[in-house]
Amino acid sequence: METVAIFVDVQNVYYTCRQTYNKNFDYNKFWSAVTKDRRVVSAFAYAIDRGDRKQQEFQNILRAIGFEVKLKPYIQRHDGSAKGDWDVGITIDVLDYCAEADVIVLVSGDGDFALLVDRVRKNNEKRVEVYGVKKLSANTLIDAATEFVPINDALLL
Repeated sequence: METVAIFVDVQNVYYTCRQTYNKNFDYNKFWSAVTKDRRVVSAFAYAIDRGDRKQQEFQNILRAIGFEVKLKPYIQRHDGSAKGDWDVGITIDVLDYCAEADVIVLVSGDGDFALLVDRVRKNNEKRVEVYGVKKLSANTLIDAATEFVPINDALLL
């Protein structure tokens, strides 16, 4: 049975789905699709922790589905902007866990991951599936993936 490691950039998928479709990503449908006939070796959802009750309930739903939820604190800068970026953490985890899986699944449209995806695909000879909202996904990331799966109505609530 094929093995899979899953890495979800929660903020990226939330905002791209809201901006493009005004809908939410359906994590249950996604999980069913990506794990069909596969054994999950690791599954991480990376999110920002604002201490909000609704957000904590959402994180518990992710855990119930099968994700390990990794949280970073929400940081408000003096100029009013916010910081909450998981790019380095996701990259480190993908590199740490890619040896355990036949397939790496990344849910993000962030072009910063193109180098990572290319490296994992070529140097580790892994299949890398990237899920993202096509309209808001970087072409460099789409091109780096073994397969790009567009998030559309089939994966939305």
